[in-house]
Amino acid sequence: MSHTVVTTTTTSTSDGRILNVPFIQSLQGMLRIAQVMVLLIAFLFVRCAPDWPYFYAYRFFEAVTLWFFFVLLIFLVMHMFRLHGKAPCINWVVTEFLNYALGTLLVFIASIVAAAQSWGLLSLITASIFGFIGTILMGISTRKLYKVTYGSQQTSAAV
Repeated sequence: MSHTVVTTTTTSTSDGRILNVPFIQSLQGMLRIAQVMVLLIAFLFVRCAPDWPYFYAYRFFEAVTLWFFFVLLIFLVMHMFRLHGKAPCINWVVTEFLNYALGTLLVFIASIVAAAQSWGLLSLITASIFGFIGTILMGISTRKLYKVTYGSQQTSAAV
């Protein structure tokens, strides 16, 4: 009976630059930048609405979009400056997956509530549309991180 052991070695090269330019230019980097921008725009449309009604629905929308704006901005900065490698004791992929999954769900709920309570005000309708766009973008990242975190593990066995 023969056994085959397959080992994979991954090396990370740093070219001495502080900013991770290849990440910013990648599809994943541009997706994260778009998520941060969309959540900021959604928050600003609600906050700067001229006839902003002080309903709890919009306060919830504000809180959710602003919270996940800052969380996604922190993750973006971590990837841009390669800070996630400084704390290897934390599984950053699982941490990001859980944050993206929770963010996708909460932003979706907040967008539904904001759309239902918009009372025909254009700025509030626009904010909820940007909330739905943010939900879609965060859902794409959640799906990608799910494949990385919980995807099928390939095993090789020689018989």
